[in-house]
Parts: sequence; C-alpha cells; structure tokens
Amino acid sequence: MTEHTKYAESREVGEQAREKEWARPSFAKQLFLGDFRLDLVYPAPRLPDEATKKGEDFVRAVRRYLDAHVDPALIERTARVPDEVVKGLAGLGAFGITIKEEYGGLGLPYLYYCRALTLVGSYCPALATLLSAHQSIGVPQPLKLFGTEEQKREFLPRCAAGEISAFLLTEPDVGSDPARLATTAVRDGDDYVLDGVKLWTTNGVIADLLVVMARTGKKISAFVVEADSQGITVKRRNEFMGLRGIENGVTEFSQVRVPAKNLIGKEGDGLKIALTTLNTGRLSLPATCAGNAKWAVKIAREWGNERVQWGRKVGQHEAVATKIAFIAATAYAVEAVCELTGRLADDRRNDIRIEAALAKLFASELSYQVLDELVQMRGGRGYETAASLVARGERGVPAEQMLRDSRINRIFEGSSEIMRLAITREAVDAHLSAAGELINPDAGRQERAQALRRASRFYAKWLPTLVAGTGNLPTAYADFGPLAAHLRFVERTSRKLARSTFYGMSRWQGRLEHKQSFLGRIVDIGAELFAMTAVCLKAQEDSRDLGRRPYELADTFCHQARRRVDTLFDRLWDNSDNQDVRLANYVLEGRYTFVEEGILDPSVEGPWIGTPEGGENVRRKIL
Repeated sequence: MTEHTKYAESREVGEQAREKEWARPSFAKQLFLGDFRLDLVYPAPRLPDEATKKGEDFVRAVRRYLDAHVDPALIERTARVPDEVVKGLAGLGAFGITIKEEYGGLGLPYLYYCRALTLVGSYCPALATLLSAHQSIGVPQPLKLFGTEEQKREFLPRCAAGEISAFLLTEPDVGSDPARLATTAVRDGDDYVLDGVKLWTTNGVIADLLVVMARTGKKISAFVVEADSQGITVKRRNEFMGLRGIENGVTEFSQVRVPAKNLIGKEGDGLKIALTTLNTGRLSLPATCAGNAKWAVKIAREWGNERVQWGRKVGQHEAVATKIAFIAATAYAVEAVCELTGRLADDRRNDIRIEAALAKLFASELSYQVLDELVQMRGGRGYETAASLVARGERGVPAEQMLRDSRINRIFEGSSEIMRLAITREAVDAHLSAAGELINPDAGRQERAQALRRASRFYAKWLPTLVAGTGNLPTAYADFGPLAAHLRFVERTSRKLARSTFYGMSRWQGRLEHKQSFLGRIVDIGAELFAMTAVCLKAQEDSRDLGRRPYELADTFCHQARRRVDTLFDRLWDNSDNQDVRLANYVLEGRYTFVEEGILDPSVEGPWIGTPEGGENVRRKIL
C-alpha cells in the first residue's frame, strides 16, 4: 500500500466517524464563517435556582473534604491516591456528578461538574484526572449518549457509586490515526472475543469497568468490558513527567469474552461514539486548567508582595508586573471560556463540538504559559520542589509540580496539533459542502465542474457579507460599556478570518489540508476571538456584584489577545513554513548528522514502539 493510499484510508476512516449534520446552531462555526452571532451566547444561558443551589452545595462539600482528608503532597510523594480518598469522594457522589439521579448519580449540570474539577485541579491535578477520566471519557459518558436503557441501568449506578471506569483506544502503534487500530473483536455466538494491547489506559490499573475500542471486521466498535474478565492483564503501571498519582497502564486482551449485549450502539459506531463523547468530555480539561491558572494568580500576588529586590516589591518591577498581568488576565479568560462552554452544554440549544474543542485547545495552551511564567517569576524557588522548600524552612509552593502536571493537558484527549486539524475540518465544513470536490485532488473533471457551479452560488452570496458588519459601527455592543470596542474587534476580525480562509482555499485548493501551519494559525485566531467573547460576557455578568474590577481584567486580556491575533494574521502569509518543511525533510534524510556530533545519548536501547513482555498482572482494586 502506497503512502498516499494509507493517508487516504486514514482520512476516510476519520471522515466516516465525524458527525456531519448540524441540527443545531454553533456560535464558533459561524465565527469562522465571518458571522459573529453574539445572540447565540448572549445572554449566557442561566441554570434554574434549584440546580444552582444543589451545585453550590456539592462544590462546598468537595472543598471541605479536600481540605480535611486529602494531602496532595502525600500523593505526589507516594505516586498514589489513597484508597480512602477515592472511597470518600465516592461517598460525596463525585464519581456520578452528571449521571442522572434515576441511575444513582447527582444529576448536576456540566457547569458544576466543571467547577468541581476546577477546585480539585487547583489542589491535586492527579485527583482531578482520576475523576474526569472516569466521567468524561469512561463508561458514563458514552452510555449516557449511546447506551441502551438496559446498559444504563446495569452500569451507570455502579459508576455513580464509585466503581472506576477507563477508556481504552490508544495502542502502542496507534495514536491519532484510528485506521491502524489492531485490537480485534470477533463475534462468537452470544459473545465477542477481544484480542489486542492498549496503551496509556488512564484509570486502567484500578478500573472496574472499561470502554474498549476494537476492530469488528473493517470497522471500529465500542464495548463495555468488565475489568476483571478472564484474559485481561494489566502489564504495567506507567510513570510520567507529571501527574504522578494517576493509575495509567498497559492492558492486554487475550481471548477475552464480552457479551454481545455490551456492544455500545451498533457495530462500526465506535469512532463516532468516541468523537461525540469528547464533545462534552473535553470540558473537564479546561476546568482543571482554570484551577491551575487561578491558583497561579494567588501565588503570583502573594509572592509579588512578599519578595523585595532593589528596594521594591518584585511585583512592582515592570519585568515582573507584566507577568502578573498576563497570569491574572489569562486565568480570568480561561475560567470564562470554561464556564461559557459548560453553560452551552447544559443549555443544549447549541452544537458545541467546535466550542468544546476550542476551549480545550485555548485553556491547555494558555494555562501552561501561565504556570511557566509563575515558575519564572519565582526564580530558583519556582524550580525547586515543594518538599525541598519545606525541608529548608520555606513555604512549600508546588510551582514546578503544577507546571509538570499541566504539560499533559496539551496532549490529553487530542494533542494541540490534532485539535487544530479537527477544528479546521469542522470550521470549514460549509466550504467543503459547497466546494469539496473542487479542492479534492482525486475528483474527476465532471465532479469538479459540478462543484464549481455549486461553489459559485455559495460564494456569490457569502463573500459580500464579509465586507462590512456591525463591528464597523462605533456604537455597536454598547451594552458592554468599556468592552464594546473589543466585541467590535471580534466582529471585524471574524470577517477577516473568513476572508483569509477563503484566500487559502483559493491559493492551495486540494493542498490546503496539508498546510497545517496555516490552518493552525486560523484556528488559534478563532480561539482567541472565542475567548475574547467569553471574557466580555463573564465580565459584564460579574460586574453586577463586583463593579469595575471584572472589566479591568477582561479589558487587559482583550488587549493582550489582540496583539496575539495581529501576530497570527501576519504569520499567515509571512512565515518560514516552506523552508521549515524542506529543512525538516533534510534532517530526516540525515543531511545534518554533523549537528549531532559531540554528544552522548542517555537513552536506553530498545524498540521505538513495543509492548512489555511477561510480568505479573499489576491491576489492583480499590479496597
């Protein structure tokens, strides 16, 4: 099979799994088309008073439990969440936050699921990962969306009660390319027989229930699997740069029999189930990122006031003050993005597949920058571990740990690079519907001719709408007071973004899908515009109780975001992408091995991609 054929097959598998219909409106989709539909998010949907009270009570209960019973330093030191902590959180209902009450859960809105994870993530990111992997991508979410009533009644009460679940898709040689999936599920009477190996199974070491993606013939299907089934072996517990307390392993399936009734949806629905689950499942990551960033604001404020250099508090020196401003404004924006997306998920009137992906991308990238700046601001103390700080008599601020723990957020549930490509595919859906065959390199002459007529009709109506809009009116969005100018900027820039996308399609046509740097910048601009909108909405709402202070944070964030947007637009057309790709190919060919001279590689010899051999089953059950 040629490289082109393999690529086409992988693309087709992904395209078949993609949700193609847009039954509900999408603010972000319209934003990328140059149509700033503020009415879709403003006023932001509000929860009923009863749901709000119940959510607030739960978050307070979690706060009390964390403060009284959870020692994050112990979890970091021992690389394990104590069993009693897991059981204690289960007693609060923390493993069934969004599971309906009729199935034993709390039935809380996504907004309070996110607020709970923000709280937990600020205190112990590993614990937040345990809770979110169980509920966002584990058994509860796919069953809520695609399970039969029988499956819901059998498995959801167990999940809500604290039986831990895990999601198993990735394999040693399969990451973001599901066409290479090797795990198989073969029908045998009333069962399926599973064989294969799964990698990076978050919660997999201690899970009671698994969602497993396996190949049924040429398609991929999803199954609920009992983790103690005969033939399942957890080959090892993996160790990472951060999140030392997570139970992440390698799981092997050898002739594992799974009842056919445990098939989720139909055969071949597996990838669709996985992608749809992630639409709302991804909300957990922005929530934990918000917790990280909000914690950074607290430490930056306290340290900026405490440390004195050259006769002034370090926070008053401009070099540090700019970092504090970035940390505080960005934390407020990350929280705004998280809350708006959560509210849209609860409201269910909007399709949030792009919004959730943008929230994950923006929050994971910007919160990591926030923590990196905090470490820099703390200097040597930022690089020193909390345990070492305590040992020599200082406050044990885990800045370096938070930075390490947060690094995975740019990889979890779709790396930033993959997220940009996925968002692009959804954002340009209208273009592809109108002109897909026109830019398809494999399309025939007749198909191209038909596509040209279809595209001509679409663009004849669409392009004139990008010339002028509400953002050109100096009095537009007056309800937002001092932030109105930023919303006018978002409206104008969304049209500029749409024009730039059109220019890119016109210039590269079928090659556009390979212009990943260009497309990535398009998405990053959209993410900044989405964040600007969210922060303006949050500031206006918060100002009712807090006066001008939220406006000040939002205004500063928007000014910072505008500078980033301007830079991204400049780099759309003035960049070194072609030279970079050419040089990278030369590197891969070995043209510059002389650069590698004079070093010793500390890597341990072994295959680049492999699976552990032998060893005992390291699965353990929470007791």
